[in-house]
Parts: sequence; C-alpha cells; structure tokens
Amino acid sequence: MLFAHLIVSLHAMNYKTIRLEDIGVTIEYAAFRPQGGVGEYHAILHVDARCENFEGQLRRIYAAEDRLPDMTELEGAKYVLKRYFLSDSTNQQPLMRQESNVAISCIQQQPLDGSKVAVWLYLVSGAEVKDEQGTIVVEHNGYRHLWRMGMTSNQGDSAQQTENLLTNYTAILKSFGATLADNCIRTWFFVRDVDTQYAGMVRARRENFTEQGLTKDTHYIASTGIGGGPADTKAIIQLGTYALTGFDPAQQRYLYAKTHLNPTYEYGVTFERGTHMEYGDRNHVFISGTASINNKGEVVHVGDIRQQTLRMWENVDALLKEGGMGFGDVMHLVVYLRDIGDYDVVSEMFRERFPDIPTVITLAPVCRPTWLIEMECVAVKDNKNEKFRRF
Repeated sequence: MLFAHLIVSLHAMNYKTIRLEDIGVTIEYAAFRPQGGVGEYHAILHVDARCENFEGQLRRIYAAEDRLPDMTELEGAKYVLKRYFLSDSTNQQPLMRQESNVAISCIQQQPLDGSKVAVWLYLVSGAEVKDEQGTIVVEHNGYRHLWRMGMTSNQGDSAQQTENLLTNYTAILKSFGATLADNCIRTWFFVRDVDTQYAGMVRARRENFTEQGLTKDTHYIASTGIGGGPADTKAIIQLGTYALTGFDPAQQRYLYAKTHLNPTYEYGVTFERGTHMEYGDRNHVFISGTASINNKGEVVHVGDIRQQTLRMWENVDALLKEGGMGFGDVMHLVVYLRDIGDYDVVSEMFRERFPDIPTVITLAPVCRPTWLIEMECVAVKDNKNEKFRRF
C-alpha cells in the first residue's frame, strides 16, 4: 500500500521550467494532476527586461500567458487567478488589458529580477470556471471556490478603508450564502507605506473580526499583510480573498507550529499561521506570510538577511510538517524583501535550496521594519479519505 501511495504522489506533482526564447519569457510551473481528478497548476512567469519599456515587457508576458493553457502538460486548463507584480502600478495598470472570467490582482511590488512585471498564475482543468459579478467561481463536486481580487477603497485612512473593504466583502459573501467566519480561507492585505499605515489596518481588521465572531477563542484567517501600492493613489489598502462553500467544517484545521511560532493575537494581530483543507483526493495547505520570528513573537537575527532567511524557512517547514507536507509539495513561493540590496544573496539561496519550485522575489517591506524578508506559499498533496468528496 505504501509503495502504491508513493507512485500516486510522484505522478500527481510535477515541476517544469519552459523557456520561450522567441519572446524572452521563462515559465516555471507546478502541476498537480491526480488520476481522474481536477488538475491544479501554479505558474510564475519571468520576462527578460531587454532594456524595454513596460508595454513591451507586458506584451511578451501576455503572449506567454496565451500559450500556456494550450501546452500539452496543462490539458487545456482554465485561468482562475492572475496576480501581477508591477514596478509602478499607478502608471502601468491602466495599460493592462481588461479580462473577464479570471480574478486579476495588480499591485506595486517590483519584481527584483530586473524586469518591470512578473505574474503568478493559477489554473485548473476538469472544473467549471465562471465569473459571477466580479467573483471568479470554480465549481466542482458540490464545492464552490470563490476568488475575489483587487478590491480597494479610496475613502478615509487605512482603518476606514479596511473597514469598508471587509464590510463590502462580507456582503459579497452573503450573496453566495457564505460568511467571513465560516467560509473565508485566505486573505491578502496590501498596504501602502506599510511602516506607517499597517497599524490602522490591523486595528480595523481586529474590530471587524470581533463583530463577526472571529476571536482568539474561535479562529482567524490565513493571511498576508505586506507592503504594496495600489494603482489608485488614494487607496491605502488593497484586498484579495479566497473563500469556499460546500465543505464540512471537519475538512478545515489550522496550523500553529508552536515550537517555532506564537499565536498572532499575542502581539495584537489577527490571522492564522496556516490553514489545512482536506478533500477526498488531496490536501491543501495555505501558509500565511511568514518571517524570522520565534515562539515569543520576537524578531530573530535582526540585521542578518542570511540568518533571517534560514529561520523563515525553518518556520515554514514546521508549518508544512504540521500539515503533513514538506517543501516538495509546495506549488509556488512568493518572497518579499525590504531591501533591494539583499536580492542577490536571497535569490542565490532560493535557487540552491528550491531549484524547481516556481518562485518570484519582489520588493515589498514587511510589517515590522526589522524583518528583512517574508514568504508565503501554497502546498498540495494527494490524499485518500472517503469521508470527504474529491476536490
């Protein structure tokens, strides 16, 4: 039985890098294809700068995006999410094409490979993907996966904008018969000038969560709160979300890694370190933005980018292990750096340890000034549990 399980696992996950020399784009992707089930694909696209302006680089990124679903390995998969990392969102987002039937996130978090744009793509095969009034719905086997990206408000300070966004999102969830507490799996809060504006977001989120029954005695939501610039210069906060309906509460549990990390409420914030979702044929793990922190909530290795990176990896590894996974199950990595001068060191470290995992490294300050680096990831692993429906 163990041998058969290993064969399924080896066949389910596949990493590959495709170089499109004619357009100067590198596609790194991970494919999870269990036999007879929904296929999931995460890709990171990197474009050669070629001393070219944004429009030229974007045109080549789009050309690669348009080819990707037609590649044999992706079996005609459909786009669910496109998250663009831009060097100047205010000037660049108006130049981007309008697309339907896909959740689009555009945020100023400059890719540090010398280009002006990179993109994380999520695709699925074998499931219905549709757009319901701006929410992308992936529907299969009684589940409805709800992706909503790029939400902003341009009224008030960071606290007011956060409250506006969460109030509006709660109304959106209600239209799907869902609630923030019961159905939201993952959030992303991108904060302009995070060193000064993060506190307002944290306060408003905590107050909103309390009103909706999300407390330290119940649970919070896996999340990343990180520096990032929305295109609208009056927008301080940009929100992205993933929610799920049709699941049994027993399919969801939270990851703590208490040997390495402390509960976030102990230092005044309200998110889970990670969330584990179990299906009949696979498990998902969503790892929140994770940095060099110990189980007392203290920043570890202040001023040392190498040691902070190693401790960050250790923390993420502990969370993955608690979810029954390892780095070999990770489908993509997003890495955030405070200092562009640390890029060469960090990129070399990631290439040596994770040569196959699709990875993007961006310029995005972490929520504490002494944190030099943060990362997030999604992991998927095959599973067999007849108590739950397949994904």
